[in-house]
Amino acid sequence: MAKSTVYFTNELTPEAVVKMYRQLGIELPGKVAVKVHSGEDGNQNYLHPEFMKPVIDAVNGTVVECNTAYGGARNETPKHIELMKKHHWSDLFDVDIMDAEGPDVEWPVENGNVLKVNYLGKNIENYDSMLVLIHFKGHPMGGYGGALKQLSIGCASSAGKTYIHTGGKVTDQNILWENCAEQDTFLEAMADAASTVAKHFAGKIAYVAIMKNLSVDCDCCAVAEDPCMNDVGILSSLDPVALDRACIDLVINSNDPGRDHFMERVNSRHGTHTIDSAETLGIGTQAYELVKV
Repeated sequence: MAKSTVYFTNELTPEAVVKMYRQLGIELPGKVAVKVHSGEDGNQNYLHPEFMKPVIDAVNGTVVECNTAYGGARNETPKHIELMKKHHWSDLFDVDIMDAEGPDVEWPVENGNVLKVNYLGKNIENYDSMLVLIHFKGHPMGGYGGALKQLSIGCASSAGKTYIHTGGKVTDQNILWENCAEQDTFLEAMADAASTVAKHFAGKIAYVAIMKNLSVDCDCCAVAEDPCMNDVGILSSLDPVALDRACIDLVINSNDPGRDHFMERVNSRHGTHTIDSAETLGIGTQAYELVKV
């Protein structure tokens, strides 16, 4: 497989997000879903809608999210809608909680290592293309949160999230935690789920990753550790595997004092196993060229 191109800038402005999307040379057709992380209630690190506004406006996109599979302000549609208002997403954009109403859609996983099917909020099928906006950071369960997590856990319905976390055992969030899969199985299930979204929108999907507020914790944590590293920049690619690999490599190759703490979180959770697994599914390559913009 040829190397994928990943673009990088150390500029960190709303305008730079647009520039990095434009760098990809893709015009997303039709109705555009823009996948963001809305931020759990109480989280201090999530990227605010104002930062994303120019790029979402540039693609005339609809902000999409799905309900979570654990307690908090986003596990039920009415609460999630209220939080989208509280965090001002609804003030600035059309917002679609894709699994607000069932039934979920079931997309088959081609050659999945763990899953045979992925459960997604049914509204995902209303969109012609997708812009995946990634806040790259650590994650308590996945090790890190990047493009592959946005495609998998991010687009899965509440039942789908449970299904991924349990390695395809159950879809009932009430029995999620006693059925959690072994760690590598969970990571492989994430890659499986990610592959369905990447393939569904193939040729009509773009990824922009913002390396800012680099906490070891995710934006899904109501109580998250403060960022441990300095901001790095913005990356973009048409390849989610290459993009995640490039983000990890920028952390590994930095001399930031917080690097080791960040990578301890990634490595203790086998985080890069998700990248390895996604590569085997053919949705991208870890061989990339980093082009500075």
